[in-house]
Parts: sequence; C-alpha cells; structure tokens
Amino acid sequence: MSNIVRFDAVRSIDFGSITPNFAKLGTPFEHAMRVLHFINNTDGDMAISFDGIIFNTPVLADSFSLYDLTAQQDVNEQFRYEVGTQIYIKYLTAPTTGTFYLAAIYGKGE
Repeated sequence: MSNIVRFDAVRSIDFGSITPNFAKLGTPFEHAMRVLHFINNTDGDMAISFDGIIFNTPVLADSFSLYDLTAQQDVNEQFRYEVGTQIYIKYLTAPTTGTFYLAAIYGKGE
C-alpha cells in the first residue's frame, strides 16, 4: 500500500502505425497501475483491448478516457491493473494525423 504517486513512462503510437488490427501499445505494465489515461490526439476513433482480441472500450477522435480504479478504495487496496497487462489498440476509423497516448499511474513500491 502506498500514498506516493508515480507516473510510468508514457506509451504512444503515431497515427501511421495504427492499423485495423489490434497491435501492442507500448510495453506491458511493470507495476500494478491505479489510473489509466488514454489520450486520443488523432482524428480517428480507436478501440482499446486488454487481451488483443476483445474490443473493451472506445476512445473517440480528439478525446480522452480516464479510468481511476482507486476512486473508491477497497479495504486491502488490491483492485489494480495487474503487472504484465499489455494494452492493445486498433482504429475504428483510420486516422490521418496525430498521436495516441497512454499515461499510467501507480503507487510507489507497488
């Protein structure tokens, strides 16, 4: 359990590298992530997957999605995105400009 925030290195992919098939977005998590901030700075709608197969959530063009798992703490603070999680991305509508980003936050020592 930690009350000190740490930001992981930003994961990003340029519009030209995003395809209609799920591809890895950066590297797997090396920490148990508390917050994920998907930032779509492209002009295309994106699909996010947590296993490379199932379409889990969209991130519309020029928008963002924020998932904060610690807003309502569980008693032993175990509700996290687990170590080793790989995020995948594909386009729903092909982008012609911009970059897609993922900012991730974890607790020091987690």
